[in-house]
Amino acid sequence: MSVQSQIHHPWKTPFVFLVLSSVVMTLAFSGWMAMLNNFTIEVANFSGAEIGMLQSFREIPGFLAFTAIFLLLIMKEQTFALASLCLLTIGVSVTGYFPSEYGLYATTVIMSIGFHYYETVNQSLSLQWFSKEEAPEKLGKLISIKSIAALVVYGFIWLAFSYFSMEFKNAYVILGGLGLGITLWMWMFMPHFPEKVTQHKKIILRKRYSLYYLLTFLSGARRQIFVVFAGFMMVEKFGYSVADITLLYMLNHLLNIYIAPKIGAWIGRVGERKALTFEYIGLILVFSGYALVENANIAAGLYVIDHVFFAMAIAIKTYFQKIADPKDIASNAGVSFSINHIAAVVIPASFGLLWLYSPSLVFYAGAGLAACSLIASQWVNTNAEKKPLEVVS
Repeated sequence: MSVQSQIHHPWKTPFVFLVLSSVVMTLAFSGWMAMLNNFTIEVANFSGAEIGMLQSFREIPGFLAFTAIFLLLIMKEQTFALASLCLLTIGVSVTGYFPSEYGLYATTVIMSIGFHYYETVNQSLSLQWFSKEEAPEKLGKLISIKSIAALVVYGFIWLAFSYFSMEFKNAYVILGGLGLGITLWMWMFMPHFPEKVTQHKKIILRKRYSLYYLLTFLSGARRQIFVVFAGFMMVEKFGYSVADITLLYMLNHLLNIYIAPKIGAWIGRVGERKALTFEYIGLILVFSGYALVENANIAAGLYVIDHVFFAMAIAIKTYFQKIADPKDIASNAGVSFSINHIAAVVIPASFGLLWLYSPSLVFYAGAGLAACSLIASQWVNTNAEKKPLEVVS
């Protein structure tokens, strides 16, 4: 797109495209997640066995995210992002019409394929479209915008079910349909933004990215402990209600609206290694706190602090941006997303058994993973000279 065109249409920019994409993703996925447990229990009559199977099916597309690179052989990344959002929003829209075991498995897989492919290509486009100097702050702003959208979704769901007795299928149609409408508008009216660098269209693994892969894997493992077990502890140990947990979600997003852009700008100033060091020391303390906490309010404080640290994951992305060959960004976005989801396949089941023996050990294991990340992060060096290395494809 020409500079003159951008002057006449300041909203037709890569950043606005990513903003609208993030809003669509949040409308659909956050809405799907917020209503899932109640829908499966109240309408589909799921037990723990079916819920566990559904969550396993949901994570499989994330593990297979590396296959996105093969689809990029036949379509451009921006087009792929919009196609993925269409799949996500359609999957969410029809969820309420299939309140059966296999129906929900099918709609979940459709939704999850769209979600995980979108997240993969979104990371790639962000790192390509933003300069290395502006990337941390821009990524922080996108997190803030997603938090605003999530608050709108939670507010809509609360009003819909508290005051209007809305049916689940109508709520899913409204959120998914709105997301689909925005996606189709983007497809028709947003320009195609040219690639700055032509991307490799095959799986690329480089030895120089080994530290990035390791940090990504450890990050995925810690995230699973937070997502699966931290919230479970709040309910099982401290008796938090659905309303209590929803309030914590809303507080997390309110904080992110203000804090995430600040964290992004701070990472840009101090550098990735210092930011990651601070994050991992903090996470060691948070996970150790989970293992020891006996007060419900302190547990809630730890939960909020833990969520704030997620914004610091920006540093791993910008570290990769600085060390990577620009042609490798698209292929490695899929690879890293798959690496991140290896833990999603292993952690819930294996640590669930450990939870039966001792919940504290689960969180001490999380502290151990954070300690491994802390050690690994000391080798982060964005100033190292880039050297061409072997490619495994």
